Amino acid sequence: MSDCGCHMEAKNAAERKTLRILLLINGTMFVVGIVAGVLADSTALVADSLDMFADASVYTMSLYAVGKSAHHKNRAATLSGIFQITLAVMVVVDVIRRFVWGSSPESGWMMAMAFLALIANSYGLYLLSKHRKGEVHMRASWIFTQNDVIANFSVIVAGFLVTLFNSRFPDLIVGFGIASLVVWGGISIIRDAQRDRMKQQRL
Repeated sequence: MSDCGCHMEAKNAAERKTLRILLLINGTMFVVGIVAGVLADSTALVADSLDMFADASVYTMSLYAVGKSAHHKNRAATLSGIFQITLAVMVVVDVIRRFVWGSSPESGWMMAMAFLALIANSYGLYLLSKHRKGEVHMRASWIFTQNDVIANFSVIVAGFLVTLFNSRFPDLIVGFGIASLVVWGGISIIRDAQRDRMKQQRL
């Protein structure tokens, strides 16, 4: 009975279910968030929504890797990290553009959307909590979702500071901070994938 593969199939099915839910949540929040970010003229909100889009891509790649070999899982994690870093660079470019040309972020939109995203990502983090010690593709999902929650908190704080100081700079600073956090997460998971690959090669 222990050789029937039932445990592994149940594990794969649980991972697929979790990732599909997360993909739906992040895909929806990306669309809502990017529209709100443009309307609110907020680089922090745009950064947060692009982070959701990046995570949706991470969940897609992780979903592809479920049930496949360690090589495919490592590859999915590495591609996820590279994609995250690429989007973070795009956010930095947007921060520079808004710093040079100016912006007028709407703090109400920022805080409302970030709070909604925080609820969605907190639920995602809860779903992933049982998989956070799993294989590299699931660890990647856990790391990126953690970063999302931090980013959501940061946008709420930025929205408050924009109102408090009547300044656009908290929005720009938090946008840059989110990009830095995404870069750090991308590098971390690429390193994690490399360590996992080296461990597999030694076996």
